[in-house]
Amino acid sequence: MRDITNPTCIKAKGILFLLVGILAATLLVLEHPTWKVALLLALAVWYFCRFYYFAFYVIEKYVDPTCRFSGLWSVARYLLKNRKN
Repeated sequence: MRDITNPTCIKAKGILFLLVGILAATLLVLEHPTWKVALLLALAVWYFCRFYYFAFYVIEKYVDPTCRFSGLWSVARYLLKNRKN
């Protein structure tokens, strides 16, 4: 599979991610409309975003500048391989 290089397609993909995420979160909260569910969902989304930032920015900029990850699987392999250090 080729990488997407067209800026319009990349932006459309980002907007699709956003819309599907909003739809999924909305449906989940509507299924169980409590403050607890809304708070836990917001926390889960926030911390997954922070992990993604950690995986692709913090490791590259502050831990090992030679690393370039192609996805979360390559991050997992890197962390498992280097957990002894």
